Amino acid sequence: MNTQQASQDIHAFTAEAQAAIYQAIFSRRDVRGQFLPTAVPDEVLSRIITAAHYAPSVGFMQPWNFLVVRSDEIKRKVHAAFAEAHAEAAEMFEGDKRATYKTLKLEGIVESPVGICITCDRERAGPVVVGRTHMKTMDLYSSVCAVQNLWLAARAEGLGVGWVSIFNQPALQAALGIPKGITPIAYLCVGYVSHFFAKPELEAAGWLPRLPIEDLVYFDQWGNSDDQQPLVRQLVRDQAAMQAAANASPLQPATGQ
Repeated sequence: MNTQQASQDIHAFTAEAQAAIYQAIFSRRDVRGQFLPTAVPDEVLSRIITAAHYAPSVGFMQPWNFLVVRSDEIKRKVHAAFAEAHAEAAEMFEGDKRATYKTLKLEGIVESPVGICITCDRERAGPVVVGRTHMKTMDLYSSVCAVQNLWLAARAEGLGVGWVSIFNQPALQAALGIPKGITPIAYLCVGYVSHFFAKPELEAAGWLPRLPIEDLVYFDQWGNSDDQQPLVRQLVRDQAAMQAAANASPLQPATGQ
């Protein structure tokens, strides 16, 4: 083993830890209809919110807040905002897509024990932020990193998470009392579930297929694809393996409570 390889290996996680991380990534699902009424303990919520708070942020601005929703009254207000936008969204599709859209379960706002709205305060670090000087949306992307951290931590805890994005933003802000200067990034339904699906529900329903990964990777310049690259061949094998595992896997019971 050469020195460079040795220096890389000392920073690698153990095989078991690596496997756990990839398991969380590949088994994460957008949960809509499988929530159980079981309460989520504060110590579990604390761990997943703390994981979200340790997400990367441009300029270390940490633009997020975490609004925890447990009140049934507030959940009903959030659901009303969703229902209005959901009806509007259905009319944006045509033909079979509209009919299919109307059959989809796209939220668990009332059923989930907890809602968490992750927001972005775009002024938190002042007008000039390291790393946001030219790409002004980097604070929004940073808040999305917090969403992903929370989602993966929740999956590791046996919790389901569903991201509800079908809202008129002012209606969601009004339901949650969010000031105009604060941007809602994600309303997340959180709770223990009866099971996790082997595939994303929209993929299983035939709404859209999983895209071939080899069509999404370019080299050095946009649009420069090369099927003969060893990396591409490895990507194809890895995606095929993941799809085969998903196809073979029965519905798995949730871990945790």
